[in-house]
Amino acid sequence: MAGPRLLVKLGGSLGEAEAVLAELAAHPDPLVLVHGGGPQIGAFLERLGFATKFEAGERVTPPEQLEAVEMVLTRLGKQLAHRLSRLGRPALAVSGRDAAFLRGRAEVRLGRVGRIEAVETGLLAALLGAGLTPVVTPIAVDREGALNVNADLAAAAVAGALAAPAIFLTDVPGVLADPGDPDSRIPRLARDEAEALIAAGTVAGGMVPKVAAALLALDRGAPWAAIAPGAPGALAETLAGRAGTRFWPGPV
Repeated sequence: MAGPRLLVKLGGSLGEAEAVLAELAAHPDPLVLVHGGGPQIGAFLERLGFATKFEAGERVTPPEQLEAVEMVLTRLGKQLAHRLSRLGRPALAVSGRDAAFLRGRAEVRLGRVGRIEAVETGLLAALLGAGLTPVVTPIAVDREGALNVNADLAAAAVAGALAAPAIFLTDVPGVLADPGDPDSRIPRLARDEAEALIAAGTVAGGMVPKVAAALLALDRGAPWAAIAPGAPGALAETLAGRAGTRFWPGPV
Protein backbone atom coordinates (compact mmCIF):
# COMPACT_ATOMS: atom_id res chain seq x y z
CA MET A 1 0.00 0.00 0.00
CA ALA A 2 1.57 3.29 -1.11
CA GLY A 3 1.44 6.41 1.00
CA PRO A 4 0.23 7.02 4.53
CA ARG A 5 -3.20 5.87 5.57
CA LEU A 6 -5.74 8.41 6.71
CA LEU A 7 -9.12 8.06 8.37
CA VAL A 8 -11.86 10.59 7.65
CA LYS A 9 -15.11 10.74 9.59
CA LEU A 10 -17.97 12.30 7.67
CA GLY A 11 -20.93 13.53 9.70
CA GLY A 12 -24.43 12.58 8.64
CA SER A 13 -25.29 16.22 8.02
CA LEU A 14 -22.45 16.36 5.45
CA GLY A 15 -23.51 13.29 3.52
CA GLU A 16 -24.98 15.41 0.74
CA ALA A 17 -21.87 17.58 0.35
CA GLU A 18 -20.81 16.53 -3.13
CA ALA A 19 -17.80 18.84 -3.13
CA VAL A 20 -16.49 17.17 0.04
CA LEU A 21 -16.93 13.72 -1.51
CA ALA A 22 -15.19 14.89 -4.68
CA GLU A 23 -12.19 16.00 -2.64
CA LEU A 24 -12.10 12.69 -0.81
CA ALA A 25 -12.28 10.88 -4.14
CA ALA A 26 -9.32 12.88 -5.46
CA HIS A 27 -7.13 12.36 -2.38
CA PRO A 28 -3.96 10.63 -3.63
CA ASP A 29 -3.34 8.33 -0.66
CA PRO A 30 -5.24 5.35 0.77
CA LEU A 31 -7.92 6.33 3.24
CA VAL A 32 -10.77 4.89 5.27
CA LEU A 33 -14.08 6.73 5.53
CA VAL A 34 -16.36 6.36 8.57
CA HIS A 35 -19.81 7.91 8.26
CA GLY A 36 -22.57 8.99 10.58
CA GLY A 37 -26.26 9.33 9.90
CA GLY A 38 -27.98 11.05 12.81
CA PRO A 39 -30.33 13.32 10.84
CA GLN A 40 -31.41 10.52 8.51
CA ILE A 41 -31.97 8.11 11.41
CA GLY A 42 -34.04 10.67 13.29
CA ALA A 43 -36.24 11.39 10.27
CA PHE A 44 -36.85 7.71 9.57
CA LEU A 45 -37.66 6.85 13.18
CA GLU A 46 -40.13 9.74 13.27
CA ARG A 47 -41.84 8.37 10.15
CA LEU A 48 -42.16 5.03 11.92
CA GLY A 49 -43.71 6.71 14.95
CA PHE A 50 -40.76 6.18 17.30
CA ALA A 51 -39.76 8.82 19.83
CA THR A 52 -36.06 9.70 19.91
CA LYS A 53 -34.22 10.17 23.18
CA PHE A 54 -30.63 11.27 23.73
CA GLU A 55 -28.37 10.93 26.75
CA ALA A 56 -25.13 12.92 26.82
CA GLY A 57 -25.42 13.40 23.07
CA GLU A 58 -25.93 9.72 22.26
CA ARG A 59 -29.05 8.23 20.73
CA VAL A 60 -30.78 5.76 23.04
CA THR A 61 -31.46 2.71 20.88
CA PRO A 62 -34.04 0.27 22.27
CA PRO A 63 -33.99 -3.18 20.61
CA GLU A 64 -37.18 -2.39 18.71
CA GLN A 65 -35.47 0.59 17.03
CA LEU A 66 -32.17 -1.07 16.22
CA GLU A 67 -33.33 -2.68 12.99
CA ALA A 68 -34.41 0.70 11.61
CA VAL A 69 -31.19 2.38 12.75
CA GLU A 70 -29.03 -0.31 11.15
CA MET A 71 -31.05 -0.20 7.93
CA VAL A 72 -30.62 3.56 7.56
CA LEU A 73 -26.88 3.45 8.33
CA THR A 74 -26.28 0.52 5.97
CA ARG A 75 -28.12 2.28 3.15
CA LEU A 76 -26.12 5.46 3.73
CA GLY A 77 -22.87 3.52 3.59
CA LYS A 78 -23.85 1.92 0.29
CA GLN A 79 -24.84 5.30 -1.13
CA LEU A 80 -21.56 6.92 -0.10
CA ALA A 81 -19.52 4.04 -1.53
CA HIS A 82 -21.44 4.26 -4.79
CA ARG A 83 -20.91 8.01 -5.06
CA LEU A 84 -17.18 7.72 -4.36
CA SER A 85 -16.92 4.98 -6.97
CA ARG A 86 -18.70 7.16 -9.54
CA LEU A 87 -16.25 9.95 -8.71
CA GLY A 88 -13.35 7.67 -9.62
CA ARG A 89 -12.42 6.23 -6.24
CA PRO A 90 -13.60 2.58 -6.03
CA ALA A 91 -15.17 2.08 -2.62
CA LEU A 92 -16.92 -0.66 -0.70
CA ALA A 93 -19.28 -0.17 2.23
CA VAL A 94 -18.66 -2.47 5.20
CA SER A 95 -20.43 -2.79 8.51
CA GLY A 96 -18.89 -4.02 11.73
CA ARG A 97 -21.04 -7.11 11.19
CA ASP A 98 -18.88 -8.01 8.19
CA ALA A 99 -16.35 -10.56 9.41
CA ALA A 100 -17.28 -9.21 12.89
CA PHE A 101 -14.44 -6.74 12.46
CA LEU A 102 -15.92 -4.29 14.99
CA ARG A 103 -16.58 -5.99 18.31
CA GLY A 104 -18.18 -4.15 21.17
CA ARG A 105 -19.99 -4.25 24.46
CA ALA A 106 -23.43 -2.87 25.12
CA GLU A 107 -24.07 0.22 27.20
CA VAL A 108 -27.17 -1.25 28.83
CA ARG A 109 -28.62 2.07 29.95
CA LEU A 110 -28.68 3.18 26.29
CA GLY A 111 -30.24 -0.01 24.92
CA ARG A 112 -28.42 -1.59 21.97
CA VAL A 113 -25.73 1.08 21.92
CA GLY A 114 -22.16 -0.14 22.03
CA ARG A 115 -18.57 0.78 22.77
CA ILE A 116 -15.98 -0.74 20.47
CA GLU A 117 -13.57 -2.98 22.35
CA ALA A 118 -11.70 -4.53 19.43
CA VAL A 119 -11.07 -3.73 15.77
CA GLU A 120 -9.88 -6.54 13.52
CA THR A 121 -7.97 -4.61 10.88
CA GLY A 122 -7.46 -7.53 8.45
CA LEU A 123 -10.61 -6.78 6.45
CA LEU A 124 -9.73 -3.10 6.06
CA ALA A 125 -6.13 -3.91 5.15
CA ALA A 126 -7.32 -6.37 2.49
CA LEU A 127 -9.65 -3.80 0.96
CA LEU A 128 -6.99 -1.09 1.00
CA GLY A 129 -4.48 -3.51 -0.50
CA ALA A 130 -6.94 -4.22 -3.31
CA GLY A 131 -7.17 -0.52 -4.10
CA LEU A 132 -10.60 -0.07 -2.52
CA THR A 133 -11.68 2.59 -0.06
CA PRO A 134 -13.55 1.09 2.91
CA VAL A 135 -16.66 3.06 3.88
CA VAL A 136 -17.33 1.97 7.45
CA THR A 137 -20.87 1.86 8.81
CA PRO A 138 -20.73 2.31 12.63
CA ILE A 139 -22.39 -0.95 13.65
CA ALA A 140 -20.52 -3.31 15.98
CA VAL A 141 -21.43 -6.76 17.24
CA ASP A 142 -21.54 -8.57 20.55
CA ARG A 143 -22.81 -12.05 21.40
CA GLU A 144 -26.41 -10.91 21.08
CA GLY A 145 -26.11 -9.22 17.70
CA ALA A 146 -25.76 -5.70 16.36
CA LEU A 147 -24.86 -2.59 18.36
CA ASN A 148 -25.39 1.00 17.31
CA VAL A 149 -22.11 2.89 17.80
CA ASN A 150 -21.62 6.65 17.86
CA ALA A 151 -19.83 7.37 14.59
CA ASP A 152 -17.23 9.67 16.18
CA LEU A 153 -16.30 6.96 18.69
CA ALA A 154 -16.23 4.34 15.95
CA ALA A 155 -13.90 6.54 13.90
CA ALA A 156 -11.62 7.01 16.90
CA ALA A 157 -11.39 3.27 17.51
CA VAL A 158 -10.70 2.41 13.87
CA ALA A 159 -8.12 5.19 13.48
CA GLY A 160 -6.33 3.97 16.58
CA ALA A 161 -6.31 0.35 15.39
CA LEU A 162 -4.84 1.43 12.06
CA ALA A 163 -2.43 3.89 13.73
CA ALA A 164 -3.79 6.40 11.22
CA PRO A 165 -4.36 10.14 11.59
CA ALA A 166 -8.06 10.93 12.02
CA ILE A 167 -9.87 13.94 10.58
CA PHE A 168 -13.40 14.53 11.86
CA LEU A 169 -15.21 16.62 9.24
CA THR A 170 -18.13 18.43 10.81
CA ASP A 171 -20.11 21.67 10.74
CA VAL A 172 -17.71 23.74 12.88
CA PRO A 173 -14.39 25.41 11.96
CA GLY A 174 -12.55 23.75 14.84
CA VAL A 175 -12.03 24.60 18.50
CA LEU A 176 -12.55 28.31 19.14
CA ALA A 177 -10.79 30.37 21.82
CA ASP A 178 -13.94 32.50 21.87
CA PRO A 179 -17.03 30.39 21.08
CA GLY A 180 -18.76 33.51 19.77
CA ASP A 181 -16.01 34.38 17.30
CA PRO A 182 -15.61 32.02 14.32
CA ASP A 183 -12.24 33.65 13.56
CA SER A 184 -10.73 32.56 16.90
CA ARG A 185 -9.84 29.04 15.71
CA ILE A 186 -7.10 27.35 17.71
CA PRO A 187 -4.84 25.59 15.16
CA ARG A 188 -3.12 23.10 17.50
CA LEU A 189 -3.82 21.67 20.92
CA ALA A 190 -1.95 19.22 23.10
CA ARG A 191 -4.07 16.79 25.10
CA ASP A 192 -3.65 18.68 28.39
CA GLU A 193 -4.55 21.98 26.72
CA ALA A 194 -7.74 20.48 25.27
CA GLU A 195 -8.71 19.02 28.63
CA ALA A 196 -8.11 22.42 30.29
CA LEU A 197 -10.41 24.13 27.78
CA ILE A 198 -13.16 21.62 28.58
CA ALA A 199 -12.66 22.14 32.32
CA ALA A 200 -12.82 25.93 31.86
CA GLY A 201 -16.03 25.71 29.85
CA THR A 202 -14.45 27.20 26.71
CA VAL A 203 -15.20 23.90 25.00
CA ALA A 204 -18.82 23.19 25.87
CA GLY A 205 -22.04 21.71 24.57
CA GLY A 206 -21.77 19.71 21.37
CA MET A 207 -18.06 20.40 21.07
CA VAL A 208 -17.27 18.31 24.15
CA PRO A 209 -18.05 14.92 22.53
CA LYS A 210 -16.24 15.99 19.35
CA VAL A 211 -13.08 16.83 21.27
CA ALA A 212 -13.47 13.70 23.40
CA ALA A 213 -13.57 11.58 20.24
CA ALA A 214 -10.40 13.22 18.92
CA LEU A 215 -8.64 12.53 22.23
CA LEU A 216 -9.93 8.95 22.21
CA ALA A 217 -8.33 8.47 18.79
CA LEU A 218 -5.00 9.51 20.34
CA ASP A 219 -5.56 7.11 23.24
CA ARG A 220 -6.20 4.26 20.81
CA GLY A 221 -3.01 4.90 18.81
CA ALA A 222 -3.67 7.60 16.21
CA PRO A 223 -0.59 9.86 15.82
CA TRP A 224 -2.83 12.94 15.62
CA ALA A 225 -6.45 13.88 15.15
CA ALA A 226 -8.24 16.96 13.86
CA ILE A 227 -11.69 18.53 13.96
CA ALA A 228 -12.27 20.44 10.73
CA PRO A 229 -15.05 22.06 8.71
CA GLY A 230 -16.74 19.84 6.15
CA ALA A 231 -16.38 22.40 3.38
CA PRO A 232 -14.84 22.31 -0.10
CA GLY A 233 -11.06 22.17 0.20
CA ALA A 234 -11.21 21.31 3.91
CA LEU A 235 -9.26 18.06 3.63
CA ALA A 236 -6.24 19.61 1.92
CA GLU A 237 -6.38 22.69 4.15
CA THR A 238 -6.51 20.54 7.29
CA LEU A 239 -3.62 18.35 6.18
CA ALA A 240 -1.63 21.53 5.54
CA GLY A 241 -2.53 22.90 8.99
CA ARG A 242 -4.49 25.84 7.61
CA ALA A 243 -7.95 24.68 8.75
CA GLY A 244 -9.45 22.97 11.75
CA THR A 245 -7.85 22.15 15.08
CA ARG A 246 -5.20 19.44 15.29
CA PHE A 247 -4.75 17.46 18.51
CA TRP A 248 -1.47 15.92 19.65
CA PRO A 249 -0.82 13.46 22.48
CA GLY A 250 1.98 15.60 23.93
CA PRO A 251 3.33 19.15 23.70
CA VAL A 252 2.82 20.79 20.31
